Amino acid sequence: MRLDKFLKVSRIIKRRTVANEACDAGRVMVNGKVAKASVDVKISDVIEIRFGSNTTKVRVLNINENPRKEEAALMYESVE
Repeated sequence: MRLDKFLKVSRIIKRRTVANEACDAGRVMVNGKVAKASVDVKISDVIEIRFGSNTTKVRVLNINENPRKEEAALMYESVE
């Protein structure tokens, strides 16, 4: 699944266009490397998102094309 789509369907970022802009600005990293929106996300990848002074780091647990709201939170876990 594309990175921007994963961020949207997992509800980490509310809109796909915002996820796309964050990737284009170089604020999203996958496994320690700056990633474009088209990067293919796989299970166990670590995604790091920087918004201002906040940094969110998550590990992909599941990939689901059309999750319900309850299932979206089960697609990733927070990593410290």
